[in-house]
Amino acid sequence: MKKNSKKLNLLLVVSIFSVLSVTLNACSNDDDVTIFEEEEEVVDDTDFEATDWTTATHSNDADPNFDEVFQDNTVKRIDIVITEARWQSMLDDMTETYGAFGVGGAGPGLIETDEDPIFVPSEVFYNGIEWYRVGVRFKGNSSLQSSWRNGILKLSLKLDFDEFEDDYPQIDNQRFYGFKKLHLKNNFDDLSMLREKVAGDVFRNAGLPGSHTAFYTVYVDHGDGPIYFGVYTMVEDIEDTVLDDYFSDDDGNLYKPDGDAASFSSGTYDEDEYVKKTNEDEADFSDVSSLLSILHDDSRTTDAVTWRTNLESVFDTDIFLKYLAANTVIQNWDTYGKMTHNYYLYNNPNTNALTWIPWDNNEALQLGKMGGSLPLDFAGLNASDWPLIGYLYADETYKAQYDAYVQDIVDDAFSVGNIQTQYATYSALVEPYATSEISGYTFLNNSSEFQIAVNELNSHVIARATAVSNYLD
Repeated sequence: MKKNSKKLNLLLVVSIFSVLSVTLNACSNDDDVTIFEEEEEVVDDTDFEATDWTTATHSNDADPNFDEVFQDNTVKRIDIVITEARWQSMLDDMTETYGAFGVGGAGPGLIETDEDPIFVPSEVFYNGIEWYRVGVRFKGNSSLQSSWRNGILKLSLKLDFDEFEDDYPQIDNQRFYGFKKLHLKNNFDDLSMLREKVAGDVFRNAGLPGSHTAFYTVYVDHGDGPIYFGVYTMVEDIEDTVLDDYFSDDDGNLYKPDGDAASFSSGTYDEDEYVKKTNEDEADFSDVSSLLSILHDDSRTTDAVTWRTNLESVFDTDIFLKYLAANTVIQNWDTYGKMTHNYYLYNNPNTNALTWIPWDNNEALQLGKMGGSLPLDFAGLNASDWPLIGYLYADETYKAQYDAYVQDIVDDAFSVGNIQTQYATYSALVEPYATSEISGYTFLNNSSEFQIAVNELNSHVIARATAVSNYLD
């Protein structure tokens, strides 16, 4: 069983009780045992009234309020309050999985695990309003492990506002302005703290499905008062509201592929790696199976028109090619083409075609690691290893469509003027909060590193415009 499916049984977990002092005094001369009285009564934290609850702020009956939660022109504050014992259980769980906090630095490599960190109940405060018994856990993979090993507690967090509704009837279908789940990304490996936000803006401004994002400062009180955990990027959950917002229907299969099967290379089909996020109880993987089959059909080289027709019946090639253009123009190495993760596929009920949704963009807007981001012409790419790129780019019709989108992206969503304006606006908003992050809760070694990182982003967008010009010429 995965840890993310193991809710804590609240009435049995020590974190919800005051400490019970029971002392056993075994007498050495006889069998008598003296048991002292309990010093404190058990505290039942299910007995509370959700006094701040309103339809607009807490109810599932309200539509998601994007204007409230995802504002571009401000840095908002959110507070998370966790009991000392519950916080310790979160730390103990991390230690059990990843080793001692602050030990190992970069370490020997990532620890592979199918288990997510545990959820615990917390209280969330925003604008003087309380949300009750909200599920909170640490999240991430390499960013989580690296931060933990290096002794940095600015860890990404996931909030689920009705995770514990079975234990607390008062929070049945609790929402945060219409949102059930939200992600607080710690901007790992990004000294500018702008990459997740700006990359997400580029995708959405290009008309692609993707998460709304916004800047927040996060404070966590785990027993000794609020501690400033730093600047985070709030990211909309794909499984929660993105589907309804972009597709107007959330009944289709949503996948988050991870592993060899996520490459769609021939022979890699594995239902366990096409991780279902909706319709989990239905053993129907025919959509991803059909995509794999058609993608590798011999008609690709013998009858391209038929191949494209069949492919487009199961896969939204238009959205994928636009995404591919945007992702390659901005440079983003930590996803398909280099890594077998960090994207979703949604079978849009309106078209019955799998649709590409980008995810996790903190490593974007730079050449990057693992040999760097893919070049605009995908030189050096092994097409059979990454067929969704290699096979489509090799097709003259799809290549022409990709090239047109490359031009569109650099003319608009990622134009030098638009992006440098965003950098100026966002960096001015974030800088006072970024440069006041505290030791042990920051990736900055000094305040000047923030502006240096912003300057690098400004240089990067100019360089990419030149690269696109050279490629298209």
